[in-house]
Amino acid sequence: MLSRSERILENIPVGSLGIIPLLGCEELGNKVNDYLVKWRRESAHEHKNDVAFSGYEKDNYLINASVPRFGSGEAKGILGESVRGKDIYLMVDVCNYNVTYSLTGNTNHMSPDDHFQNLKRIIAAVGGKGRRINVIMPFLYESRQHKRTSRESLDCALALQELVRMGVDNIITFDAHDPRVSNAIPLSGFETISPTYQFIKGLLRNVKDLQIDSEHMMAISPDEGGTNRAVYLANVLGLDMGMFYKRRDYTQIVNGRNPIVAHEFLGSSVEGKDVIIIDDMISSGDSIIEVATELKRRKAKRIFAAATFGLFTNGMEKFDKAYEEGIIDGILTTNLIYQTPNLLSKPYYINCDMSKYIALIIDTLNHDGSLSEILSPNERIQNVLQKYKNGETI
Repeated sequence: MLSRSERILENIPVGSLGIIPLLGCEELGNKVNDYLVKWRRESAHEHKNDVAFSGYEKDNYLINASVPRFGSGEAKGILGESVRGKDIYLMVDVCNYNVTYSLTGNTNHMSPDDHFQNLKRIIAAVGGKGRRINVIMPFLYESRQHKRTSRESLDCALALQELVRMGVDNIITFDAHDPRVSNAIPLSGFETISPTYQFIKGLLRNVKDLQIDSEHMMAISPDEGGTNRAVYLANVLGLDMGMFYKRRDYTQIVNGRNPIVAHEFLGSSVEGKDVIIIDDMISSGDSIIEVATELKRRKAKRIFAAATFGLFTNGMEKFDKAYEEGIIDGILTTNLIYQTPNLLSKPYYINCDMSKYIALIIDTLNHDGSLSEILSPNERIQNVLQKYKNGETI
């Protein structure tokens, strides 16, 4: 179970815990810190006089760090307190374009490149004094450029190798575009975590009349790349699974890729069934809406789209329109990346909070515990399904 109190943390901590949420990731970092403060306050009496647990219970695990900029736009990482001997967890949201800085009087929005540079600056400021450095990067930097199809750079592999060379021990990410990118750093800690449990919990909390069986519900992958997610979701919920594949025009290239001609469906009938479309990210949203429209044409009942990262790069208008027309009934994404106030205000949007899960991962790693039990949510999913069927509060 995902209750911290029920887990036995047998090992002594690797070092005194320190969390550094970088610029743009403060809100998530504060929530994670609150969970850790609460849990450790509850269990600190057990280790009160143990020297190995020195600094175990604190009012705050956040470390004072900043990245000021010179007038030219260049920057430097500064730590406002000592980190010697600490087990440090750096949290970075490379997708937070809402953070700005001044460059010769002009306002610049921070790109993923800027956030990654800030991460390296803070690692450099730590300067090898920490006991261990762990990076929690929910959206893996450059993960969409994970393989080479022609004369191309392999940016994600280079970034991972650079972090490891700088002394990073563990990299924690969520729903990496392709987990095989970890082959670039085979001797270092790399975990890609799926938020399937949080999606299921979010859906069950907000939709009260779901019939979760293969006759009334179906899991759909919007493309061939995300089939594993849909297969897993279908298996744990006992549903049928279907998938779309993108038929592309390989005779031309538009914006660096072959344009999609049509989405073709493979799977049994969706008529009269509620459908969950599951994917790793919603970028512009064109694919999700095309897939949902195609499912509606095949007489699907309600359609819910779940994606780990809601980028919504072209705004929310097309989703508003799809909701009004009854094509999409709900969209679920996590708070792992920046969410606009506009997105949070939408009646069809379901926010899945990941802060408790991240706090649990940090707590377990700090105790050098095994993550395998936390990363496999089968038992928790079955538990929450049982509660739903019994009409209990989730």
